[in-house]
Amino acid sequence: MIKRYILVLIFPIITLLSYGQKKEFKPEWNVGVGFGPTFSSVDFQVTRLSRGPSTKNMLQYHGGVAVRYLSENHLGFIAELNYSQQGWEQIFNEDPQFAHSHQLNYLELPILTHIYFGRKVRFILNLGPKISFLISDSEKMNQALSDYLSSGDVPVTMATHQYYRLADKKIDYGLIAGMGLEFRTGIGSFALEGRYSFGLGDIYNNTKSDVFSRSANRVISAKLTYYVKLF
Repeated sequence: MIKRYILVLIFPIITLLSYGQKKEFKPEWNVGVGFGPTFSSVDFQVTRLSRGPSTKNMLQYHGGVAVRYLSENHLGFIAELNYSQQGWEQIFNEDPQFAHSHQLNYLELPILTHIYFGRKVRFILNLGPKISFLISDSEKMNQALSDYLSSGDVPVTMATHQYYRLADKKIDYGLIAGMGLEFRTGIGSFALEGRYSFGLGDIYNNTKSDVFSRSANRVISAKLTYYVKLF
């Protein structure tokens, strides 16, 4: 009797394993377009000053095209070309009358390892490096801050290097980690993903004689990508 129960329990497992071994995985190419919001800030660290600028997330957008290759079951690769709006908005806790923000517009190329689980609804995980090229940047400052900077009353311990100054470096690089869900339908696949981008490069020069030892992008983003299968 016990042997019968054991056979009943293990027979479905043996059937599934044998089916999985017989079923061959077919590699798959996809192309897609994606769009979503970015919440960006910059990590500033100063070399000689006692007080550096604090920043908060600034809402902007990113979007672009993607090519995805599923090389084997549960694994693939994604290459994207995105237009990404980044930058920062400065926090003035002690001086709420001041306002300053700086927008950085990048062409961004992430190369990501794509891991997935499931069939029609898939859990997805994307990890990998990115490289970005700065195509334009601009800043906004209110009149109160402009008047204060020109008054001559700014303390020497306050970092002002970021005002009236565009980015020193055109090339940025970093790491991306993202996760989400993909819904595969008859008209294509819809991947909804949240990402975090950790900048390894700096916006401004960072030698010992420079003001900032660190000025790196930090970006939280969400993205909806629509994929169609090529072959």
